[in-house]
Amino acid sequence: MKVLVINGSPHLSGCTDRALREVENTLHENGVETERVEVGNIAVRGCVGCNFCNEHGRCAFNDLVNETAPKFAEANGLLIGSPVYYAGANGQLLAFLDRLFYSTAGAFDKAMKVGAAVVSSRRAGSTSAFDELNKYFGISAMPVVSSTYWNEVHGFTAQDVEADSEGLQTMRNLGKNMAFLMKAIEAAAKEKGLPLQERGAFTNFMPSR
Repeated sequence: MKVLVINGSPHLSGCTDRALREVENTLHENGVETERVEVGNIAVRGCVGCNFCNEHGRCAFNDLVNETAPKFAEANGLLIGSPVYYAGANGQLLAFLDRLFYSTAGAFDKAMKVGAAVVSSRRAGSTSAFDELNKYFGISAMPVVSSTYWNEVHGFTAQDVEADSEGLQTMRNLGKNMAFLMKAIEAAAKEKGLPLQERGAFTNFMPSR
């Protein structure tokens, strides 16, 4: 059982990293492997809607997105962390996620892979960034993992996060819940199989011609 961890912060030892490490350590304690992908300081361009991926099963821009796609396919869960910039997630991370989710839509089924988002902020804007990241899971039939508070930590430095006892507690509970949910889904899938997802309907509300 494995979780793919995506760090959207350009500060590799910053607040977001500290939050993610708390979740990762808890996952390891519960028998779950993790693998990190660092996105925050990588130049990633956004999706251009060329639909190359619909025909070829990969993005036209051959970069970190295509490198990450097979790791996502193999993972049981996805953990995304981002700092909060202007009440939103890091721009590179959003460009990366747009292309990762869109380019793999026909390549593999994300249904019942669990998803969790973690955000870090100095003071405010965290809940809007948190909502922004959770939308990727909601459109992909991925169960969203919750904790005992919103999945966030506060601080300007990693040392500040060390003093956020409730934030770190929230991260540990998130790790426990994530491990439990993945194991529960795996057990249910072995016993009864995964729920079938209907596909094919596409409503665009355009007038008929």
